[in-house]
Amino acid sequence: MKGIDGTYDRAAYLSKLAEPGSEWDILVIGGGATGLGVALEAVSRGYKTLLVEQADFAKGTSSRSTKLVHGGVRYLAQGDIRLVREASIERGLLHRNAPHLVKDQLFIVPVYSLLDRLKYTIGLKLYDRIAGKLRLGPSVFISKEETLRRLPGIRAAGLKGGVVYHDGQFDDSRLAVNIAQTIWENGGDAINYMKVVGLFKSQDGKLTGASVLDIESGKQYRICAKVVVNATGVFVDDILQLDNPGGGRTICVSQGVHIVLDKSFYSADAALMIPRTSDGRVLFAVPWHDKVVVGTTDTPVDTAELEPRALEKEINFILDTASAYLEKAPQRSDVLSVFAGQRPLAAPKNGEQTTKEISRSHKIIVSPSRLFTMLGGKWTTYRRMGEDMVNRIEQELKWMHRSSTTANLSLHGAISPLSHSDPFYFYGSDAALIKERINGTAGQWLSEKLKIHPQQVKWAVEKEMARTVEDVLARRTRALLLDAAESRRIAPTVASIMAQCLQKDDDWVQEQVTAFTKLANDYTLK
Repeated sequence: MKGIDGTYDRAAYLSKLAEPGSEWDILVIGGGATGLGVALEAVSRGYKTLLVEQADFAKGTSSRSTKLVHGGVRYLAQGDIRLVREASIERGLLHRNAPHLVKDQLFIVPVYSLLDRLKYTIGLKLYDRIAGKLRLGPSVFISKEETLRRLPGIRAAGLKGGVVYHDGQFDDSRLAVNIAQTIWENGGDAINYMKVVGLFKSQDGKLTGASVLDIESGKQYRICAKVVVNATGVFVDDILQLDNPGGGRTICVSQGVHIVLDKSFYSADAALMIPRTSDGRVLFAVPWHDKVVVGTTDTPVDTAELEPRALEKEINFILDTASAYLEKAPQRSDVLSVFAGQRPLAAPKNGEQTTKEISRSHKIIVSPSRLFTMLGGKWTTYRRMGEDMVNRIEQELKWMHRSSTTANLSLHGAISPLSHSDPFYFYGSDAALIKERINGTAGQWLSEKLKIHPQQVKWAVEKEMARTVEDVLARRTRALLLDAAESRRIAPTVASIMAQCLQKDDDWVQEQVTAFTKLANDYTLK
């Protein structure tokens, strides 16, 4: 909800929640890719929609991806043509609807045998055909000399050439923020730091809403809604337990880890795709914000966590695999940041199936109480997941079908063309407004090398509902993921600026700095 000066007003949101007799058509639990997709789809169809998130938007898995909007080369190898087709179409739509955040990224697969040349050339041509008119560009084979020119630093011994293909590259948490803003601008409600602590039902056992705790104040709100959607990713079973205590597990959790290196280790503009690692996984090295992101792993874990930590074996696997392909082998001391995310995968019927073999496709289940739950899925298909969920709600509740419009809905900030050399490019159409603020002040960069300015901190609080130092440095800017030590250095100044905006005292500043310092230490390799 916007205040009279155009800022987003949390107090006004909370007042709206407390209004007697308020009822929403659809209450969405979860502010990651899935929940945001469902809420945007619902509000764009004219449904009164409220989204609540227990932490910050994209706090969990949705800010910790490999930064790829992709059809899924690995899924093609597994024979999941339907998922590849769906993801390829959605990749094209997202590229069109958020051109400031999604760009055509050239990938090169280095080839070290004639058999691999044949296999990857044929496979990626099929990848092109599946995408159809929404493909980003054609795949081609290039010579050894051309491969070395385009991939400086790649291991030359035994190299036969490379296969070039196109996929999408994006900024995940910035996309989440822009989707939330698009929800607000279309009349929907979305608020962070609101945790669902209970569900309530009518006498016939059907859900009629939820009890929601404001994490900041400790106050509880009773939210009435015709439909409740569980879109909480790796935490879907927690909400299902509120609905049906003692119910079985519906998902398994897979952890993916990435490391961030200086661009000197991999200076190419093209991304590197290693199609077959020592344990059969795919590894990427992707240029991102003038750094390079290397990952990911696929490790089953027993417990879903909001702030997962990278395992030593995952870090070593990435370093060892990258060293086998790069002339300059990265060491632990070279890692600028390491981050872990957890994927929600529909629990396999075959208990022996490994997480890397489980489909990333999404699945909707509806409980007897009419709790609608989304299982699985991935960022690339967030819009399609939202469309499928609202279609299912209309079908189950016998609501009159309303056509989806999100395939052609531009997201907040959408602007084209733009220059990726501009440090503010990811703000899209908002960049000009932020630059006006900067030009009107005498403030210096908080971080020259990460290009973070005090006005960006104020913008994050006033326009993007940032509530903590972590919100600003991990998700509104990407400082924590790009250089954990640098983000730790500027945290005290960020906290002081935020305290002025939020009218907080010195104790709040100290609490924020302490909490962020502890967090940043976990993103740094000892």
